[in-house]
Amino acid sequence: MKEKDNINSLSELIPDYMGFIFYPPSKRFIGLDFQKSDLDGIPKQINKTAVFVDAQIHEVEEFTNFYGIKTIQLHGKESPEYCLDLKNKGFTIFKAFGIDENFDFSTLKPYTENVDYFLFDTKTIEHGGSGVKFNWDLLHNYKLNMPFILSGGLGLENLDEVKQFEHPLFYGVDLNSKFEIEPGLKDIEKLKKAFDLLRD
Repeated sequence: MKEKDNINSLSELIPDYMGFIFYPPSKRFIGLDFQKSDLDGIPKQINKTAVFVDAQIHEVEEFTNFYGIKTIQLHGKESPEYCLDLKNKGFTIFKAFGIDENFDFSTLKPYTENVDYFLFDTKTIEHGGSGVKFNWDLLHNYKLNMPFILSGGLGLENLDEVKQFEHPLFYGVDLNSKFEIEPGLKDIEKLKKAFDLLRD
C-alpha cells in the first residue's frame, strides 16, 4: 500500500493487517513522498505492518516510530538475535521464509522464541510478491509450535483450496500480488470478494 485513497478504500474492508513496504528496491516501496497523514484513515483495529529486508535496527525503529507502526514483517536474512532485539522493544514480529522442496523446517527452531509468527512464501530470487504458489503439502513437515501465515500466489482462483487447507498452526493468509491493479495499488473489488469468501 502506498496511495492514500487506496489505503482508505481497503480500510473499509477491515483487514486484520495492512502492509507497507520499506524496502527501496521493491516495486511496492512506499516512496520518499509518503506522508504520515496518509495513514490517518486506518481504523485502530487494523494492524499497520512495516515490511523490511535486512535493514539496520536503527532504520527499522526510526521509520516505525515515525509512522506509528508496531508490527514488523521481516523478509531478509535477519538472524534470531535481530528478531529478538525488535521483539524486546515491543514490536510484533512476522519472519518470512521462502519455501521450496529443499526447505529444512528445523532451521526455524532458533526463531521460535524470538518472533510471534512465521510467514511461509514461495522461494524466489526476489523477496516475495512473485504471484507464484508453492506446494502447500510441504507444510505438513512443519512441526514447530509457532503459528504461520500462508503466502505466495494466493488469488480468487485458489481461495477455496485455502479454506480446505488444514494445519493446527495455520493462522491466516497474505493477499498480495494477485489482488493488485499494479504493484502497491490494491484491487478493492477483488479483495472484497476474497474477504467475503474467506469470512463466510
